[in-house]
Amino acid sequence: MLPCHGRDHGFKSRRPRTKNQMIKNSYDILKERGFVNQTTDEAHIKQLLSKQKVNFYIGFDPTASSLHVGSLVGLMAAAHLQNQGHKPIILVGGGTGLVGDPSGKDKARPIMNRQEIAKNALALKKQISKIVDFSAKGGSASGGKNSQAILVNNADWLAKLNYIEFLRDFGTHFSVNRLLNSESVKIRLEKGLSFLEFNYQLLQAYDFWHLFKTKNCVLQLGGSDQWGNIVAGVELVRRLEEKEAYGITIPLITTSDGKKMGKTEKGAVWLDAKLTSPYEYYQFWINTDDADTARFLLLFTFLPVKEIEKLKKLKGAEIKRAKEVLAFEATKILHGEKEARKAAEASAALFGNENKKVDSVPAITVNKKEFRNGITASKIFVLAGLVKSSGEAYRLIAQGGGYLNEKRLDNPNLLITEKDFSNGELILRSGKKKYKKIKLL
Repeated sequence: MLPCHGRDHGFKSRRPRTKNQMIKNSYDILKERGFVNQTTDEAHIKQLLSKQKVNFYIGFDPTASSLHVGSLVGLMAAAHLQNQGHKPIILVGGGTGLVGDPSGKDKARPIMNRQEIAKNALALKKQISKIVDFSAKGGSASGGKNSQAILVNNADWLAKLNYIEFLRDFGTHFSVNRLLNSESVKIRLEKGLSFLEFNYQLLQAYDFWHLFKTKNCVLQLGGSDQWGNIVAGVELVRRLEEKEAYGITIPLITTSDGKKMGKTEKGAVWLDAKLTSPYEYYQFWINTDDADTARFLLLFTFLPVKEIEKLKKLKGAEIKRAKEVLAFEATKILHGEKEARKAAEASAALFGNENKKVDSVPAITVNKKEFRNGITASKIFVLAGLVKSSGEAYRLIAQGGGYLNEKRLDNPNLLITEKDFSNGELILRSGKKKYKKIKLL
């Protein structure tokens, strides 16, 4: 039987703001939910967000065609501010992406061409629009009426800069000593930092100044590794305009065992459904550690804090319900309610050992000719992507962790043929929770 989700679980994520919610300071909402790491001036930021509707920006470098779960933290923070009436400016770093951000990196990124960056930028906007609202009508994923977000690409202004003029007009405002003491630069100096990357902080500071001048942007959000870049931007605005701008950094989210958020044994958890299916995305959240569940409900859903507090009280086996709510709500925000329900039904069917087909389980299609003479169990687990090598498949099956149509395998060399398929499909399982469907073509 399907567990309670969405409208059925009693916790509504898509609700309009009440009068009391409007009174609550936007900064307090961010802090209460765990989005605040450092601020350039907490008292003034809190005052600013309570007195007026603020234009703020957060940036993403288009180094890949998809963002990953780690990027969600900043996007969710932006969505909460938008839901309080503040205006998000989403910056895609088409210009800075040509340089590469050394922050948090132990080696230089590969240099990308403009065509790749432009293509990635379009893909990122599609993903970001699932969380932050770009429509003129307003209404974010959390259900609040809000200011329309805008997307900007810093290539539009950075690519036009004249290098000599830039050095003359802006270089004088940066101290090399201070740049060298920046944490991101200090880390990379030990292994080698190119002059190209050394310029990154100047360009990001220029971004903040440009948006301050052209979009009345007074606040920047960024990851904790962006602290030096944000401070540089705040200081550049102060020096050039003799006015104040502000910054908030968001903590690097790690799991209770110290691992970086969004990393699994299979690699990154992507926001693009083609790279991480809605079912796999749902499973990522359902597999959250007990100790992380309440914190992730605050960060990655729009559920009110009071309702999360109720879920936080669940103990023992009951905490599974809180994880189901987390998985459903997080999947609904990114992939929509229909896909979230399909993923929940698939999960319930598989883990409840219900004997029925489930469409949301990740599948691969194989030509039936491949099975004419049979494929060994170990090879098919590699083919399905459930393990990385035949050796790993041998160990998995030998230790009793490999399943074919919910029957435990004991022979890695067992030949699997067309006879093992039901209606052209079979389901493999690795361990307790990793499934893959094989479909014959």
